[in-house]
Amino acid sequence: MTPRPERSSRRGARAQKQALRAQKPILDPCPPGQRGGAYRPLSEADLQAIYDTALRLLAELGMGEVPDRLRDDLLAAGAVDSNNGRVLFPRSLVEAAIDGAPKRIVLHGQDETRSIEVGGDKVFFGTGGAAVQTLDMDSGLYRPATLTDLHDFTRLQDTLANIGWFTRCCVATDVPDNFDLDINTAYALLKNTTKPTATSFTLAEYVEPIVKMCDIAAGGDGEFSKRPFLAAHISPVISPMRYGEDAVDVVYECVKYNIPMSCITAAQAGATAPATMAGFMAQSLAETLASLVMVHAVKPGFPMIFSNWPFVVDLRTGSFTGGSGETAVLNAASAQLSNWLGLPSGVASSMTDAKAIDAQYGAEKGITSLAAALAGANMIYESAGMTASLLGASFEGFVLDDEMHSNSYRVLRGIEVSEENLGFENICEAVMGEGHFLGGTQTMAAMERDYFYPSLADREHPRTWEENGALDAWAVAKLRARKILDTHHPEYLSAEQDKRIRDAFNILQ
Repeated sequence: MTPRPERSSRRGARAQKQALRAQKPILDPCPPGQRGGAYRPLSEADLQAIYDTALRLLAELGMGEVPDRLRDDLLAAGAVDSNNGRVLFPRSLVEAAIDGAPKRIVLHGQDETRSIEVGGDKVFFGTGGAAVQTLDMDSGLYRPATLTDLHDFTRLQDTLANIGWFTRCCVATDVPDNFDLDINTAYALLKNTTKPTATSFTLAEYVEPIVKMCDIAAGGDGEFSKRPFLAAHISPVISPMRYGEDAVDVVYECVKYNIPMSCITAAQAGATAPATMAGFMAQSLAETLASLVMVHAVKPGFPMIFSNWPFVVDLRTGSFTGGSGETAVLNAASAQLSNWLGLPSGVASSMTDAKAIDAQYGAEKGITSLAAALAGANMIYESAGMTASLLGASFEGFVLDDEMHSNSYRVLRGIEVSEENLGFENICEAVMGEGHFLGGTQTMAAMERDYFYPSLADREHPRTWEENGALDAWAVAKLRARKILDTHHPEYLSAEQDKRIRDAFNILQ
């Protein structure tokens, strides 16, 4: 009598299979940069009406609180002084800025092989945000975000293939000095990832010191500006329809040092912009175009991501809501508008209002991120790890969202129809032969080419799930995040570079 195999042997074989599936396939069935644009919430007439209204707002209402230096540059470029403190933008000026703007922008990584090209209909998921709280992996509750968290988030995402670039996702609340905060934020990015990165600058005078730090990482004075691997997130327009002087000053410094910019408009429907979605889109488009005209006036053709981020508030309470259906459709419409104009687009999505890693978390992230991707947003910010209406960031969320993005990219990839894939002869052979397609040549070829196999989502039989500990998604993601943080300690700065940076700046970790 043949002895019955031990259960441990079966489990070992299963573990080997799971390990193989977790490895990157030779042909990734859903790589970043898939093409979007199938979801179009706006008709051609809608797009034209919103655009015409935005141009009318800029031409007749214009922008207020324009800093003197910018006012001079705008007037020299063709803007008009209204004599009531506002600057008006004729349609011809706005359209010259659109025509002269780059249609594709390369965001460099320290490692050039990790660079991405933004524009057209390619879709990339990435990060953003300024969470002041971290969802603690030990307690499952929120606590103030720290500099250690920022380092940990940066090296965690460094291993996640679907996060195309990394913008700091949290604010180190344990660094009270703004200059030290900006310096240490940039240092955490340089030290822990070679992907394209982005940060923000509190004041314009902080840009030059950070450029000098990047020069050390790049190999010498002036080297960073030749191939900038750190971009800037700037909000030079404050809704409704006015400029912010400090942010405008940062723009000038970024242009000086050739730092690509994501100029972000973040109006809130019903608060700083109309509650009607059409009116909101018109004002928000006008404000983002005002950023583009500003950049055009300072240096025509300078690289700027057209980041029109529609935000929504719950009109019953006034609280921000990032996981709503309205957020999904508005950001999709924003992407459609930007792509219609031919501009590299950025939107914010996957901003769940959930506090825990639960059903609300998954539903809100899945709906909003997929809508933005299907609409063809080039850069989808806030798409990993953000919780609690952008107040929180989660390590477990990062790994779960990375896997979600694989599924989104697979949706975007669609179905390749060819004579070979239709497989008339294969169907006939299976029907007349084995009566199934398991193990067939065509099936084996399609298995890795066309299908994504998750390493976190559970597809096992309920009994197997119980035998393995009956873990929910939060617990599985926690184990994965801990493993990465325990094992991935990159050394992207040499000992000499690190010492030079530490000698020049107050590096706190």
